[in-house]
Amino acid sequence: MGQTSTERLKEYLAELPPQAQALLMREFERALERGEDTAVAGFVLEQLRKVVRGTDEQARPRTDDPARLTFRPLEPFLVEAGVPARAGQIRRASLVPVWQWLVRDGAPGPFKAFGAALAHAKETGSVAGLDDAIRSFQLAAAEAIVKIATPVPGGDKQRALARVGPSDVVEDMLPIGAVLGAHDALETLGARLPADFRLFDEPQIASVMAALNVASLQTPQVLPFALSLLMQRLSAPWQIIRLAIKIAGSDDEVRVAATSCGVAVTMALHDLSVIAMSLRADIRRGRFDDVADHLKTIHDGVRGLRTELDLRNDSAWGRQLASLRADISNALQSEIDGVPGKVRRLLRQRADKDISASTRLDPSEVEETAALIDFVAVCRNYASELAINEVTLRTFSDLQHYVERSTEALVQSLRGPESRARSFRHTQVKAAIRFCDVLFGHDYASLMNRAAENALAGDRKPAKAG
Repeated sequence: MGQTSTERLKEYLAELPPQAQALLMREFERALERGEDTAVAGFVLEQLRKVVRGTDEQARPRTDDPARLTFRPLEPFLVEAGVPARAGQIRRASLVPVWQWLVRDGAPGPFKAFGAALAHAKETGSVAGLDDAIRSFQLAAAEAIVKIATPVPGGDKQRALARVGPSDVVEDMLPIGAVLGAHDALETLGARLPADFRLFDEPQIASVMAALNVASLQTPQVLPFALSLLMQRLSAPWQIIRLAIKIAGSDDEVRVAATSCGVAVTMALHDLSVIAMSLRADIRRGRFDDVADHLKTIHDGVRGLRTELDLRNDSAWGRQLASLRADISNALQSEIDGVPGKVRRLLRQRADKDISASTRLDPSEVEETAALIDFVAVCRNYASELAINEVTLRTFSDLQHYVERSTEALVQSLRGPESRARSFRHTQVKAAIRFCDVLFGHDYASLMNRAAENALAGDRKPAKAG
């Protein structure tokens, strides 16, 4: 792209709301993981990250929104409503009550000075000195947040904290303060890390360890956010556990948990659980577009944790991983078990007297069933690690056997004079051929389609004389 086009792209991305920017980043990162349009996706993702992280002076956010300017360092770590937050993440819904508290009670004096700097910038059209004003207020906000949110032995801060917001907001206060206070160190870390880690092996781990070797990044409050930045750059985020294993010098979970980076394992397990939650929701809603990606991510993550970490069955991590596998297995098995019944309902042979002129197959139900068959086929690739090997192989074999026999029988039923039953059975044949395409491939489906056309045309070959 030319320079002019690049600048237009930056301006467009900067004008998007934070939610849209985060969604775009996730979609382009997924496209890169799948190897789709890597040149375009990589370029746009690079520009989008510059906009989100504020590294490009041309992509500066609006100067009339003090909350957005103040909380800009939090953007990479925000999660939306309905997604459980873990270490290294902050609920987006917590920002408004924390901001209101800062302006009202937490740091009214520094906010007044900050507001004056914003008014001056707006009046003169010059942003000179604005960065210093933003950073000054961020540090004041961090100090005020840490002061009220840090527990004090024998002290009672519950009443003051209750004025800020509900328990979820209170839980997010220290993390918000930690990120605002360590913004410079986190920004430097983000600049030192590659945009994407295709591999995360010994050389890359060594470079990350060097980048993390900063005192302000090693505190228990800030380190999870530094690890979150790293996870966002990994093609397989579960590989963050390799950093913890390297630091521990062992794959024994006890030694890994004793290190400062032991939290990385908890973060990896949490993220896999969130993907599993999204997978279960998609299955319940009949949405299968992202199922293959989700299954691969969960399968690879579970296998990686099981093979690269020496987990005990009775440990907290071991139980969490076992629970994750069981939940996924139950959700998948329940859906897989129901697929053959849906196929039989669509393809079963009916007596002529049970078929009327209005009898039809719902095209959307046919496509939904085809998607379910494809879902079973996809599950075969990940069945062993997700404890669904037996049910998946049995169901897929049953589907192949039933659809093959039904398709042949339905094609034969098309031979004969035109009738209302023949018309309906033709729609069944079309559905069966659609299922054949999923189960046996396009060549076999084409073969059955030609057989159906011949049957409709009454093309019968004479039997050979013996």
